[in-house]
Amino acid sequence: MVDSLKQIAIGCDHAGFVVKDYIIKNLGSSGYEFIDFGTFSELSMDYPEIAHPLAKAVQSGSFEFGILICGSGNGVAIVANKYTGIRAAICWNEEITSLARLHNNANIIVLPARFISQDEAVDLVRLFLSTGFEGGRHQRRIDKISNIS
Repeated sequence: MVDSLKQIAIGCDHAGFVVKDYIIKNLGSSGYEFIDFGTFSELSMDYPEIAHPLAKAVQSGSFEFGILICGSGNGVAIVANKYTGIRAAICWNEEITSLARLHNNANIIVLPARFISQDEAVDLVRLFLSTGFEGGRHQRRIDKISNIS
């Protein structure tokens, strides 16, 4: 449980819509407030329309963390990782999710809606948001990530 309400940016394309709503419904009472960047239905849409504004919002510091969801996770991750300071990690199991935070200080979790269950998605988001960054040698490595814009 989080001590104070923490705002988290969340967004998806049509393939991630059901998973996004499930996350919001199941974690909304856990001390998190989700600011929904869309999409708001299962109608086909272009994932960059959601990934760009969400990544910009995390990059600006308006949100510490973001959640992006699409069918494979690849599309939204590619878009988000174009932004300096964004470390969007595709997470499909607990070990990958923990390492994304512990070693990579990921600030956006990317979920592949077609490859995980809704309950797995909730568990992975919970784990992502509750896992800290180890720093040390991992910070040195993050500092070496190119800042090409």
